[in-house]
Amino acid sequence: MTVLSFTKMQAQGNDFVILDMRINPLPDLGAEFIRKITKRRYGIGCDQLLLMFPDTEADIRLRIFNNDGSEAENCGNGLRCVASLLLEEVGGGGPSALSIRIADRMVRAEKLQNRIRIHMGAATVTSYNDSHADVEIGNPHRVFFEALETFPEDRNIEIISGRIGDDVYVDIIERGAGHTLACGSGACAIAAAIWAMEKHTRPQTIHMSGGHVVVSGTPDSVVLEGTVSLVFTGEYHILSGEISGNQSV
Repeated sequence: MTVLSFTKMQAQGNDFVILDMRINPLPDLGAEFIRKITKRRYGIGCDQLLLMFPDTEADIRLRIFNNDGSEAENCGNGLRCVASLLLEEVGGGGPSALSIRIADRMVRAEKLQNRIRIHMGAATVTSYNDSHADVEIGNPHRVFFEALETFPEDRNIEIISGRIGDDVYVDIIERGAGHTLACGSGACAIAAAIWAMEKHTRPQTIHMSGGHVVVSGTPDSVVLEGTVSLVFTGEYHILSGEISGNQSV
């Protein structure tokens, strides 16, 4: 039996199990094992599993897995949780900023009092019409201004349910995780879609079921900011041969 140490964190109710592969390297995780450890009531339970690896240029490299076992390219709230964890490791005398490599980009994170800010890089609006906008920010999103169409299954879905000035109220359906309380990259996609439609770059406060974040910057350099919190740490006991299974990711 293998004992696996983990950290559980959340950002606006978007929750994560974090494994540190720098300290406890494991073989490739099987999709079946990922589904088991992330399943609520049966495993630890979370929206996404986050794996931290060493990197030659960034402070760490991060891999992101949805709770259906598929791999995601980006996760703004997960990045903020991991950044908070790493900055706590170095303490007050260490750096106040760090870099994290994900699938297609390197992002910079910094701590601001009780908030974590991520410089997410570019968010590209690839197309839009009166009802929706498609946005790429490492992972694909469709932002609905009016939920009048069938939702595609190959991207994250953000549905704007109301707006008051620059406060935007939304519902989230994440590819590979289903309905979640929040989505950081989705919040960035929403801001990018509004900026493209309305020809401005005012900061947007994105209100989701689990809380709110602020998105600022420009489409070429999006900034995501909000609170995160540690939920608990623990140990997960793994039976022999359980990690890799028959299908690896």
